[in-house]
Amino acid sequence: MVGLLAACTPDPPPPHTTLRVLASSELTDMGPLLDDLRRETGIELLMDHRGTIDATNALNPGNYQHDLAWLSTDRYFELKLKQLGFTGDRPISNRFMFSPLAVGVKPRVAQLLRTSTADQHLSWADLADRSASGMVRFGMAEPQHAGSGLSALIGVATAAAGTGGALREEDITCDRLRGFFAGRTLTADTSRQLADAYLAGQDTADALINYESVLLSMNASGKLAEPLEILYPRDGIVLADYPLLLLDPAKRDSFQRVSDWFESEPVQRKIMEQTSRRPLNSEVPRDPRFADFGTNTLYFPERKETVDRLAAEYAGSRAPSHLIFVLDFSASMRGQRITDLRSAFAGFSGADSSAEGKFLRFYQGERLTILRFGGQVLDERDFTISGQADLDAIGEYIAGEPSAQTTGVWSALDAAYDKAAALTRDHPEQPVTIMLMTDGENNTGIGLPEFLREHGAQPPAAKAVHTYTIRFGEADPAELGQAASATGGRMVDANATSLSQAFKEIRGCR
Repeated sequence: MVGLLAACTPDPPPPHTTLRVLASSELTDMGPLLDDLRRETGIELLMDHRGTIDATNALNPGNYQHDLAWLSTDRYFELKLKQLGFTGDRPISNRFMFSPLAVGVKPRVAQLLRTSTADQHLSWADLADRSASGMVRFGMAEPQHAGSGLSALIGVATAAAGTGGALREEDITCDRLRGFFAGRTLTADTSRQLADAYLAGQDTADALINYESVLLSMNASGKLAEPLEILYPRDGIVLADYPLLLLDPAKRDSFQRVSDWFESEPVQRKIMEQTSRRPLNSEVPRDPRFADFGTNTLYFPERKETVDRLAAEYAGSRAPSHLIFVLDFSASMRGQRITDLRSAFAGFSGADSSAEGKFLRFYQGERLTILRFGGQVLDERDFTISGQADLDAIGEYIAGEPSAQTTGVWSALDAAYDKAAALTRDHPEQPVTIMLMTDGENNTGIGLPEFLREHGAQPPAAKAVHTYTIRFGEADPAELGQAASATGGRMVDANATSLSQAFKEIRGCR
């Protein structure tokens, strides 16, 4: 009887253990699985959900406030430890799922993007091109808070740099992302909040940059007017691999039990089915919703200073910039030289189909002043880019034939700084940059010393505007270099490359 009664007695429930977890916000969808974890193992995870970057900033070695951390990525944390010079033991970690960053696009816009590419595959450059031209509006989480936002920023900046390697600080000396962000119409502090914002206002954007798992879950929710087509930029994406980090070594046994449970085949299957993340267990048959995203994954930069520099550039990219072009229209520019100048501007207007050209084109909302000079300022005209008509107007404005017989370089640049003074006074939030191109030596008007004295007398905001000079033809490299250096810019020699490449090199510098 005693033996029979013992055989019929159910197993006692496992002892209850509570672990405090600092977690990325998009892991809120793991709630049902965490309930199963508690019932089957007795371990309860108390989740403190934050944006991945906010969570990482709260992780301080020697002063952790949680038992575990569960982030979309620990790459930013590793860079933080490296910058701090931390030499202690890193938290041990386990991974059991991942999700690539992707772009969810409305079907009509997805077709537009595919037909505008040579191989029918979207790139970050294609998205930048279509955003700059006003044809695509997209949503993206804030990089200073969300892992998906920072991953997107790193991905597009790495593609814009075009080096084929991890992003470096020298790759972001000039901002090439303003055109890309011209199309952003929706944002939020976290990946989950971004998804909720899109669901609440689906007419606010045509595309959403987020983790594949979030996009798939949105499609499965039944809340979308039309499902999003999921595209993976072919010039590289960043993966979220969701490491579970042990912060309190005294909880190692519980940490291992949690890891073992998540790595088991039944739970791996549930992860895939319930959260739309890709399981790491290769024995679990893949859901057909998981498309091949290729092998071109991108790496985080190797230094936190690079990420901080990129974030600072991003923060300064919100207001449209104002570019003042000071262009030599003296008679020496006739023939091939003026043809080259027009070609450079045509490239900025969308004719340059290279990846670099797509990142550098004129973008919606950008403001330009084109000042043409010979012996004196011939004329100037302001443009605000709102469509093809404005791009055509720029082409028409520089279509005239150069005819001036003298070249007053420094008088023209002095006039440009008077313009900059008015702009910085009336629109202090707007970045202003001057680009000066000349093919001859100064032979009339004020000289360089007088210009530098006049520049020194400008209001502080105008004096802070940088000038980037382009030497072409017989222009004096020493004087152009001195003027650029004195104003915080630099000189580019178009004779060593081409006029178009010279303009590209300093496009976006400020």
